[in-house]
Amino acid sequence: MSSSTPKLTRRAFVAVAGSAAFCTPALAQHAGHGSTLPEAKPSTDPFSRLQGGAPHHLTTEQIAQRKTGSPAPKGPPGRWTPKAALPLPRSEMAWATAWAGRMHIVGGYGEGRVDRAYHHVYDPRDDRWFNAAPLPRGANHVAVVADAGRIYALGGFIEQNRNPDPNAFFYDVASDKWTTIAPLPRSRGAAAAVALDGKIHLIGGAGAPTMERASVGWHEVYDPQGDKWEIRKALPAARDHVGAVAHNGMIHIIGGRFNVFEYNTDLHHVYLPVQDTWKERAPLPTPRSGHGLVVYRDRFFAMGGEYGVIEGGQITQGAVFSQMESYDPATNTWQSHAPMLTPRHAVGATTIGDAIYVAGGGAVTGGAVQSSVHEAFTLAA
Repeated sequence: MSSSTPKLTRRAFVAVAGSAAFCTPALAQHAGHGSTLPEAKPSTDPFSRLQGGAPHHLTTEQIAQRKTGSPAPKGPPGRWTPKAALPLPRSEMAWATAWAGRMHIVGGYGEGRVDRAYHHVYDPRDDRWFNAAPLPRGANHVAVVADAGRIYALGGFIEQNRNPDPNAFFYDVASDKWTTIAPLPRSRGAAAAVALDGKIHLIGGAGAPTMERASVGWHEVYDPQGDKWEIRKALPAARDHVGAVAHNGMIHIIGGRFNVFEYNTDLHHVYLPVQDTWKERAPLPTPRSGHGLVVYRDRFFAMGGEYGVIEGGQITQGAVFSQMESYDPATNTWQSHAPMLTPRHAVGATTIGDAIYVAGGGAVTGGAVQSSVHEAFTLAA
């Protein structure tokens, strides 16, 4: 276990029970689902601006925000391959999940608004996107996770990365319908949702009041059988925009930020449910927030993320990461791999089969520019 102490990073890391249901029309067969879904054509615009929702070409200054270097020892590079673009440029979904071999991306920024109810589903077998039933209420930074044929969507923000919401829903994959469940005990957005042993853990995030938007370490568990929430031991260091995965009966929370991306962290904690306690593990090589984190080949792969300093209401020293770093829970060590082709943060990332799919995300620090870029990573020869 790492003996490092928690660190604040203030620098650019450049070296490295209601039952209301909702449904959409079914137009095209979507294999593996009990209902059909309409196909959604890939976007022809890789980037768009939040302001006005117009197509956007990255400026020289914005491209300069891209960071690729990792301090972690090099592992097998792997390779990235472009895939069918998202149906429209999106970001700040937080994050994505997969069920029955398909990726679900819910909510976020897009087309000039921050409270979208989008729900896109990707099938890697034929590289196609579909439109699924939208969220009952649009929001950004909605925590999502899949379990037992359901996609859970918890909390989120109603305004741009602030004004948290208590709403909670699940989507039934077989029927393409959303159902309202018991609301969050405490409103928050940018939290991490993890399924473990039939229950849904919601960890961290940022709460109210809106103007303060402070990180929280809250750890609440939803029981689908009783439609109720319970409180568990809080995350040791309150933070939001973390990476989270379940593995071997434990939950890992990696990276994230303390209130703002100016204070990114490399912290890595693991939750032991039997003891209801947290332990520290080897830190993330590149401190960051808004990164993706997935389990692939028994390792945890972290990709993307952002950093920046806000001065006078403007973002300075902005950085958008493309680093791909992986953690081996058996040896408590990290290594690096080939960076993403297109650096992004607030991405939708999932593992399906022998590949990691990373769709959408912010192309610059903050929420000013959305992306429809979709790339897949594999270690296969």
